[in-house]
Amino acid sequence: MPNKLVIATRNPGKVIEFRRILDAIAKDAAELVSIDQFPDLVDVEESGTTFQENALLKARYTAKMTGLPSISDDSGLCIDALGGAPGILSATWAGQHGNDKANVTKVLDELSGTPDNKRGAYFICVSALVMPDGREEVAEGRFEGRILHHAIGDQGFGYDPIFAPLGMSISTAQMRAEEKDAQSHRGKSLRAIAPYVIEMLRGLG
Repeated sequence: MPNKLVIATRNPGKVIEFRRILDAIAKDAAELVSIDQFPDLVDVEESGTTFQENALLKARYTAKMTGLPSISDDSGLCIDALGGAPGILSATWAGQHGNDKANVTKVLDELSGTPDNKRGAYFICVSALVMPDGREEVAEGRFEGRILHHAIGDQGFGYDPIFAPLGMSISTAQMRAEEKDAQSHRGKSLRAIAPYVIEMLRGLG
């Protein structure tokens, strides 16, 4: 039986992507369990000033409280015309945490009238793996593209309906899951950290 690895997020969209990506590259090394299996855990305040700090805050807390290896991420959308915003505030950009529709609407409103050549953006994801013995590893992935003028597509979550990958005319919310995983910031980040997941968890056996 592989060691358990706790996915330290309550975001259902992220849980689905974590499972899909990690199952493809590290399935034999870890049994992935959701943080929802630990109802006594509280939500960690993302008080860091960088994606890495926030990812580590969540993974460290979960590893400490569960006694199990934990993996988390912090990710966001950085828009050139907004000076890199919403950045680490992506989840709360419109004021309420995780209100995807409101966040998307606010971005579109703030970019109203902005031409295509000034709508460059990228997603960034930093994944953090924390072991109960204190060992840690982080990895970063980026996904370059631009912001569309209208939301389109019903796949994915977050800002997917308004983000078109570089060189493509469709949004990430129109992409097949496997196609998105191959290019996305989270896919890149998790593939980069997967060798450490395998190495550290097999070392527990």
